[in-house]
Amino acid sequence: MQRPSGVVSDLAARALAEDVGGGDATTAAVIPSDLMGRAVIRASEPLVVAGLAAAEAVFHCLDPELDFTPVVGDGSPVATGDEIATIKGSCAAILTAERTALNFLQRLSGIATGAARAVKEVAGLPVTLLDTRKTTPGLRLLEKAATRAGGVANHRNGLDDGILIKDNHVACAGTPAAAVRRARATAPTDLQVEVEIDRLDDLEGVVSAGADIVLLDNFSCEEVAEAVRRAGGRVLLEASGGINLDNLRSYAATGVQRISLGFLTHSAQAVDLTMELEPDHDA
Repeated sequence: MQRPSGVVSDLAARALAEDVGGGDATTAAVIPSDLMGRAVIRASEPLVVAGLAAAEAVFHCLDPELDFTPVVGDGSPVATGDEIATIKGSCAAILTAERTALNFLQRLSGIATGAARAVKEVAGLPVTLLDTRKTTPGLRLLEKAATRAGGVANHRNGLDDGILIKDNHVACAGTPAAAVRRARATAPTDLQVEVEIDRLDDLEGVVSAGADIVLLDNFSCEEVAEAVRRAGGRVLLEASGGINLDNLRSYAATGVQRISLGFLTHSAQAVDLTMELEPDHDA
């Protein structure tokens, strides 16, 4: 497993500070400071693992001497009861870090698990599934890594790595085509230009204006299929809005090349994990 980056370690430190505050009163009152032990993190349901680096960063932020050993890697599917990681060392440190580490793992594994379900829904179809920027503020790095662990590709990581002209940009520019022409004239040439449209009648105009990607916002399956027909392979088409696991395969079957799924992060359900600690009273 790749060691946590400085950004991940910083996130772990801030999360710990939020939980620990002035100190873990319960652990300080009950657990001898010299008691050592071994803990095991297990899956309490079938899931896809993500967030191991964040969990490791939490434990090591609290006590660098703790031995955190992943049993599986990010992206691994596991069954109920399977071991995910072990931690050896100070029982007090393990207990104080437990909740924060599990919070990261449960949230991020939930995202990866949902992403894997989406990928399974479109198996065999030539479509790329993408995440969005609808992430928890401050946690985008981790949440986008989790969607990758589940098999979904990342869309833009931030505002600086692509042109994505949305409805409010269009309102200021006048029309989708006008916004594309302006972007083509002023933006760095190494950035792709993507534009959102909400009606079929705007498709030809943005294609002619030079859009690289056209985002079909809240189109029905029938409308997406018609857009694919009209575009004729001249531009990449991306469907988004109103798409869920129930209708995802139907959208993918239209021939659209890309589908972006905000629910992967903004509505992700955390998975259930448990940590069992075995103190070594004989050490």
